[in-house]
Amino acid sequence: MAGLFQVLWGDDDGEFRTAEPLTGTDGEPLIVSAPKSEEGYDSDLERICTRPVAVDWDGDGDLDLITGNFGGTFSLFRGEGEGRFQPTSEQLLVEGDVLRIDGYHSDPFCVDWDGDGDLDLLSGSTAGGVQISKNTAGPGKLPKLSAFQPLISPGEKDGAGEMLDVSELTAPTRSTRIWVDDVNGDGKLDVLMGDMTTLCEPADGLSDEECRKREAAWTKKMEDISKKLNAIAQAAQTETADDSDADKSENSGDGEPAESQVVDAEVEIDQAELYTELNKLYQSRSEFIKEDRTGFVWLYLQK
Repeated sequence: MAGLFQVLWGDDDGEFRTAEPLTGTDGEPLIVSAPKSEEGYDSDLERICTRPVAVDWDGDGDLDLITGNFGGTFSLFRGEGEGRFQPTSEQLLVEGDVLRIDGYHSDPFCVDWDGDGDLDLLSGSTAGGVQISKNTAGPGKLPKLSAFQPLISPGEKDGAGEMLDVSELTAPTRSTRIWVDDVNGDGKLDVLMGDMTTLCEPADGLSDEECRKREAAWTKKMEDISKKLNAIAQAAQTETADDSDADKSENSGDGEPAESQVVDAEVEIDQAELYTELNKLYQSRSEFIKEDRTGFVWLYLQK
């Protein structure tokens, strides 16, 4: 599940060498260590990295490596100098608990946002907007982070498939990625933010009203199929074979399949037919809605 960190070492003439995996002091490629799994949470998501940032996190003069992941937490590889890192990562914490953004796909950016001399942690998110974890440790110290708080809220439109024209977008939607810099040179930090959105408009030849009517009917059919599939899944989870059912199956000597086997086969057929219907229904959406999966770059200038 985990990927490798690739590094392009720079040459004196401004060129770069071929990318190669970044290794730890043990000579092995850096891979995020398996975190302690929380109940009901897939810890493998925290090993699929989204974005690494090289920064002197602990104030010892060496570059460390902080990375985000699909799960929404952050991992730290402590630097040993000269491009070397400790082979085992550790999770960033807040008051002893795992530091986590609201949403998934953490997107770390380390910068002294509040101007107090220490590094704060900003992040994008699948939920959209920008979140900030402020550092209260002070300059040159190992950061002491607070829980994430909204810095820039996501827009009202999430761009996840509803009828949406570009003229309706007034703020970023979802799956945001950020960069912080003084864009206009006024001495204040600004925020650049990319997002992901889906613009939707009526298919050619359809009015907005006709499109919305067909969309409502389509949504109703989709919900009906989903309810049936959920009912089948729930029944499968709660069904248990007791001793009497096992005995019935074993003692069925007339060559006919046991009753439970017949029911299971019928359920599998129903489920397969529903998935086929669901796929056809999804494909038919293009008959009345034209979709454009895209994204935009937004600039927030600090006042």
